[in-house]
Amino acid sequence: MKKNGGVTLIVVLMAAIGIGAFFGLHAGEKTMRTVVAIRGLLAQIIFFTIPLVIFGFIAPAITSLKEKASAMLGTMLIMAYLSAVGAAAFAAIAGYSIIPHLDIPTQIEGLKVLPKAIFSIDIPPIMPVMTALVLAILTGVATIWGDAKNIEKILYEFQSMVLSIVKKIVIPLLPFFVAATFAQMAYTGRLTQQFPVFFKVILIVLLGHFIWLFFLYALSGMVSRKNPWEVIKHYGPVYLTAVGTMSSAATLPVTLSCARKSKVLPQEVTDFAIPLGSTVHLCGSVLTETFFCMTISKMLYGTMPTPETLTLFILLFGIFAVGAPGVPGGTVMASLAIVQSVLGFDADGVGLLLGIFALQDSFGTACNILGDGALALMLRGLFYDSDGNARKKELKNEELAPSA
Repeated sequence: MKKNGGVTLIVVLMAAIGIGAFFGLHAGEKTMRTVVAIRGLLAQIIFFTIPLVIFGFIAPAITSLKEKASAMLGTMLIMAYLSAVGAAAFAAIAGYSIIPHLDIPTQIEGLKVLPKAIFSIDIPPIMPVMTALVLAILTGVATIWGDAKNIEKILYEFQSMVLSIVKKIVIPLLPFFVAATFAQMAYTGRLTQQFPVFFKVILIVLLGHFIWLFFLYALSGMVSRKNPWEVIKHYGPVYLTAVGTMSSAATLPVTLSCARKSKVLPQEVTDFAIPLGSTVHLCGSVLTETFFCMTISKMLYGTMPTPETLTLFILLFGIFAVGAPGVPGGTVMASLAIVQSVLGFDADGVGLLLGIFALQDSFGTACNILGDGALALMLRGLFYDSDGNARKKELKNEELAPSA
């Protein structure tokens, strides 16, 4: 990934939103028929890849546990999952409390009706999304049980193929899909009456990031019995770099450099937890998307998901977040399966989610990365004594170093 790839994508997506909105406000019926057709085709292609993304990333992620299995790895993955689920639950509680008071328009009079598309193409996915998830889990587990080396290699190669599809096909198509979505919203009149509420929502989400980070670092201080300020005080350059690049990978060298300055983090813990956390710990992105999904559901469908539905979504979302592809917007891409199947979003909801999520993705990434420092401090408390010595013989430095 290029260092400035995240910046480029967010600029392109923001431009797509502006161009699409302007186009939709001035387009005639005949032109919109073409836009509707193109958007439908793009939606078919994007949704076709979702089961591939699920299988291509979850199955290899499971098989990799065999190679790196250790107490610390398992603990890190569990903490990353619990942090994601906790952040989503926090967003859900806030959403049920705040969203009803945001005066979100649902039924709007005088909206134009979209014209019929000039053509339509049906490209059904090769399997339902939940089938892909179950198949990925069973395949990964069976590969470990059977010590199937050849299958393991195939899974990694397939993962590389899927990542190429995401990078070279799906990501380049997203700006056009988002532009067409906002063109339709502008044409029907929804944009001018519904979009302004998202500026309030983004500010609420940013506040939520800092509240969740405060909770994580307070908890890490209790677990480690060390002052969390000794970690977070070094993270100023990390936050700014993450906001500027919108990429955990591009920020990783800065993160490692800053984290190593902390006197309370052993270097072997830093070198293990920070790279792993940049891949599996996505609390900020999960918090954001959960709140956005509730807002969009209220806006487009007239009601928020029930607590039972949202609970299922959150529990599954935590799994998808751990296995999300390491590309800009990877969290929202990986979660589109459950956004559709669990929350019942249609193409309008998905397109709006993609566009709005892009507006704050850099801040979500920054929250993710700052949260990694808290998890590293928790590992220090769980596996090291007060003097910084490993408590268990198996946690020697050479075993903590992540494999290439």
